[in-house]
Amino acid sequence: MSTRTSTKRPGGRSAAVLCVLLAALGAAAQPPGKGPAGPGGGKDENFAADRDVFHFLLANRADIKRTVKETKTGVETVTESDKPEVAKKIREHVAAMHARVKGGKGIHLRDPLFAELFKHYDKITMAVENTEKGAKVTESSDDPYVAKLIQAHARVVTKFIENGHAEVRKNHPLPEKPEPQKP
Repeated sequence: MSTRTSTKRPGGRSAAVLCVLLAALGAAAQPPGKGPAGPGGGKDENFAADRDVFHFLLANRADIKRTVKETKTGVETVTESDKPEVAKKIREHVAAMHARVKGGKGIHLRDPLFAELFKHYDKITMAVENTEKGAKVTESSDDPYVAKLIQAHARVVTKFIENGHAEVRKNHPLPEKPEPQKP
């Protein structure tokens, strides 16, 4: 059984997730000037629950399989587990991260990569398909720089699974901005 969701912002602007799978939840806040709380964020009533799911996934990372396929405009990822309780938490985490981006609720903003990605959340399109063992996520952007941010983020999430908390504590560099296209 699979469920497919896609989110588009009014006015033709795409919105969607950013920190889909296994994004670190070190500092919950909104990107400056984005969303209803405005600069500085506000109370995040979902932070504790999202953090707990993330920590569960880190604790069970040996049971998680992840593939990342980079595309010209972003990534296609599949994150799954043979253990039903881990698969359920993967789907729960993906849904929570999708909601965070739709609502403009940035996370892990002390990491330059996450902070930059959340600044551009309104340029990201995401589709989520629940699988029997987890979730398939497609993230893309028409903006070449945002596409590079999406790809860098996907690589970091894979490192979270490989290295656990040691990786979560690191800051991750931004990709180079592509040269502007000449008309």
